[in-house]
Amino acid sequence: MSDQHPIIDDPDLGTLARATTELSDGTVLTHDWYAGTVVIDDAELELMLEGTSADEAQALIPRVHETIAALDGLRRVATDAVVSAFSQGAPEPADLDAAAFDLVLETIEASADGTVVLHLIDTCGDHFPEGYWPALHLGADGQITQVTVES
Repeated sequence: MSDQHPIIDDPDLGTLARATTELSDGTVLTHDWYAGTVVIDDAELELMLEGTSADEAQALIPRVHETIAALDGLRRVATDAVVSAFSQGAPEPADLDAAAFDLVLETIEASADGTVVLHLIDTCGDHFPEGYWPALHLGADGQITQVTVES
């Protein structure tokens, strides 16, 4: 930590720090978000909060808390939405159940506009090609606004 990029300590989310990437030549890139991890239901989730200052990122913490509090229902909503978005016709219940088991929440990303993106990983590799993952975008009102595939 430096005075330029203070960390955020949240009693529930843990430590969030300005995200950086060190390149092979030693150059350090500083990203426009704060990052950390939290353990929910014995699984480690990555957190990304948009902001170039601790104050900007800290303002998103209540939205992240709301999202985490709703995860029990959101996980199934997310996987059902992914299957529905990428199926031709109505998905079969077995397909929805398989996706609920195979697609696992990996990252919660919160943006200043109130959007939260749930990034999922395909644990079996049967649903998405390697290097691609589905993401469910929630508006500030908590409603699904978009389902995407990212890489």
